[in-house]
Amino acid sequence: MSGSKLNVIIEALNVKFEARIHFSSGHRGDCCATLTSAAGGADNPGGTRKRLPKLKIPAKIWSHRKQNQDGGQNQHGGQNQTRTANRAGTTHCNDQPDGGHEEEEEEQQEEERLDDLSRKLILREEELFTRDGHSEEEEDQLLKDFESLSVRLWMAVHSSFDAPAGHPDVLRSAVDAVLEQETQDRRWTERPADSAPVWRPLRWLRTHNQLLQKIVEKRLKDAGEDETGDTGQLSSVTKRQVCRLGKRVKEDLLMAAVALRDCHPSRLDILNLYGGFYHQAFAARLAQLSSSELDLDDCSYLLFWVNHYYPDEILKHKELDGIKTACLGSLLLTDTLRRLEEQYMSHRQEKVKLWLSTALKKEQESWLSGKTPELIDCYYFSELAIDVIQVVNSSLTEFSCAIKDQNKAQRLTIHLENFLSSYRKSVEDLVKANPSNLHPVLKATLVCEQQLRDYICGQAKGLAEDQKRRCLDTLSALRDCCYQCFTFPLHGKIKVFLSPLWTSTWMDGSLPVIDQLLSFLKQHLADLSDLKPASKQPLVCDLHQDLAAQYLKKTMKTRVKSRQQQVAGSERMVEDAKKMDGFFREEGCSSAPWLSEIFFGVAEILRLQDPAIVHLEVVDLARRFPDFSDAHVSALLSLKFGLSAADVRSIRASVEENRPLDASANQSHPFFSRVKVKWINNKINQMAIKS
Repeated sequence: MSGSKLNVIIEALNVKFEARIHFSSGHRGDCCATLTSAAGGADNPGGTRKRLPKLKIPAKIWSHRKQNQDGGQNQHGGQNQTRTANRAGTTHCNDQPDGGHEEEEEEQQEEERLDDLSRKLILREEELFTRDGHSEEEEDQLLKDFESLSVRLWMAVHSSFDAPAGHPDVLRSAVDAVLEQETQDRRWTERPADSAPVWRPLRWLRTHNQLLQKIVEKRLKDAGEDETGDTGQLSSVTKRQVCRLGKRVKEDLLMAAVALRDCHPSRLDILNLYGGFYHQAFAARLAQLSSSELDLDDCSYLLFWVNHYYPDEILKHKELDGIKTACLGSLLLTDTLRRLEEQYMSHRQEKVKLWLSTALKKEQESWLSGKTPELIDCYYFSELAIDVIQVVNSSLTEFSCAIKDQNKAQRLTIHLENFLSSYRKSVEDLVKANPSNLHPVLKATLVCEQQLRDYICGQAKGLAEDQKRRCLDTLSALRDCCYQCFTFPLHGKIKVFLSPLWTSTWMDGSLPVIDQLLSFLKQHLADLSDLKPASKQPLVCDLHQDLAAQYLKKTMKTRVKSRQQQVAGSERMVEDAKKMDGFFREEGCSSAPWLSEIFFGVAEILRLQDPAIVHLEVVDLARRFPDFSDAHVSALLSLKFGLSAADVRSIRASVEENRPLDASANQSHPFFSRVKVKWINNKINQMAIKS
């Protein structure tokens, strides 16, 4: 047994036996005080009897006691002298080099289970203290035998982590002996106090738990001071010490769960006992480390262990199922944890803000220098979005492991929100300046916008719903700014190309209005070949919707003079819708077939002549597209030749009655809001006057 182990055992024994010096008085009190002194390893120069815990092992004592009882049981007057002589002879024999018989007894003692020895001592105790009278010498001998047993017990307990898998029976036997003595303590409390031995209650279970606690504290102390482990890759002394402490806690708790739990009865709940001791010792060591000012890296690493790795990876390990984690609490006091978390959050906020502002400033400098963005796979590209996503994602990932309250992530994500607002404003200012590299920069910006949108919608953690909505609204404004720069010059051209709609040359097919318009758009969209397809598709789809909106607006402002014109115009609308759908599909927009459905529905309303069927078609169109407002209904019905004012009023009323109650539940795309028909009020008033 090493000196450090012995010191721990002796210290635990001192705690248990020092109370004996307070026994009432007389020779017995002197004896117990002498035992306490001997247990500490001190000499007793003034006494005649020196009682060390290992003077005699219980097997020898039991054997000699039987011999003494057989030889002089009926001679009470000479019994003490005989026992004293026997003991003196035994002591002398132990000092001789040739002690074959004693060696056999020692081997027998070592093989005898500790719980068997404990039961024998209990039987001797019962026999000694239930008879009418006994000698002080017998009582002292029994006390020394208990002392000898206790040393072996605590040695077995102290060796728990050395090789429990190899000697589980020794530890199991020691624990059983402790519990047997605890039961004997309770028996004596039920008897008259003056009849109990002076050493009762032994309270070995309490001593057992105190020893475990000291073992745990010693193992963590050794782990913290051990520099020979595999923590050399960590950058600071504090990190290495925290890591060594945490690894020792994990390894020892797993040892307790796998190898030690079966050596203890379930009522001892040994896993939670060890869990509590390791939690307290680990917390004490971390409290010492956190009492001084920590730099950001050390603070972050300590918070990682306190808030993530210890509670989530160690205590929730599958082998440690059964540990009452709720009873353990945090490794750090609330005030200390709050101080460290605030230190971490303040530094991290400043870092994120600085990184994002630096990334945007670098991008702006590139714009203003006239530099053209990089081409990758024939598409313009900017690294800004990748840099921003890496900064935000790494910060949120580290935050999730360092901070317990995940709602505090908004203190970091607010800087992403502010960055996007600054990014949008910078692009708007760039568009106003209209530099020579504007279009390449906007193409690269659209790629960044798509990457940021994908990240916020899918991967970003820690964003509250309202923050996510504001970020997406800002990105939509940024995207619209870029799109308008590409599509605004087209609006006037599209209006000119659509001006012949509903003329006789358009209706008879001699003037290919849509063919000419699509040919013009094809030439213009060719300039977007270096825009990444994922960013080009929304632009093309937006252009498709804009074209369809201008087409229907032109249609609703037309004055149709006959039923024949309505039928011919409706047929031409269907052909034009098919041509537009095919063209934009080829350009990469295949997500808007519903635009053709709108054209087909409007064309069908124009073709039909029966007011009742027209009524049904208008109601159906309004149900499928909730933003088909009353003004749009009136504008469309104004095209119909032969509808009475009463028919119009009836259809309008029916549309309002049959609209879905919850328009937000309708999955249709908003479109008619693009078709401005404020002028229709004049037509409605004119129809009311005529009626």
